[in-house]
Amino acid sequence: MAPEMKGTTAPHAPLLGYYGRAEARTGFVRDIFDRTAPAYDRINTVLSFGSGGRYRRQALRRAGLKPGDRLLDVAVGTGLVAREALAILGRPGDVIGLDLSLGMLLQARRALPVPLLQARAEDIPLADASVDFVSMGYALRHVTDLGLLFTEFRRVLRPGGRVLVMEIARPEGRLAYALAKAYMGRVVPALSRLAGADSHTLMRYYWDTIDACVPPSEIMSSLGASGLAGIACETQFGIFRAYTARRPA
Repeated sequence: MAPEMKGTTAPHAPLLGYYGRAEARTGFVRDIFDRTAPAYDRINTVLSFGSGGRYRRQALRRAGLKPGDRLLDVAVGTGLVAREALAILGRPGDVIGLDLSLGMLLQARRALPVPLLQARAEDIPLADASVDFVSMGYALRHVTDLGLLFTEFRRVLRPGGRVLVMEIARPEGRLAYALAKAYMGRVVPALSRLAGADSHTLMRYYWDTIDACVPPSEIMSSLGASGLAGIACETQFGIFRAYTARRPA
């Protein structure tokens, strides 16, 4: 049985300017990703300078993903992480994608011949100890409760199974913060207007969730409180974080 979680932490303070009340956040996140799903891959290319695929595949390998594993990609979106996992694993049946947004799942279906599930990340409809690896790419800030999320990760992992959570952290240092805010908070939303489908709102929200996100130390603490072990965090360029952990054997 997974440990009971008390005093769980939200990934960021409610951004009530977007959805009015905290209880409406889940619906807001689902709806905005539904609307912007057709343009999401184009926006992501701008945000990552086209290097996202290589970084994701390397992060999966470093975290221990190997052929023969069964992987659950939480918040699969259009399949950006799941595609790289499939390239490593080789067999479509070894990759499962989960997302709250039906629009995102429909986009993922176009490129991925893998099972897809529509569900909340905090309530995964899989059996206990049913996967070897859980990944999550740049969606931690959109869930409502870190404790519930990581407890679910632990529950569905087999003993010895691994977790990889990729996220963007609020930059440290005045100059780094100013540069990130200018690019992700202004340039990317402005460019996203060209993609339509309310993409500029999504990208403004994207930066605001980064700005309000809990510190990496709290994320690592929540991973440990859920019963996961071997917790580590790799940082690139000062903002890209790859959190890893495993379920004790």
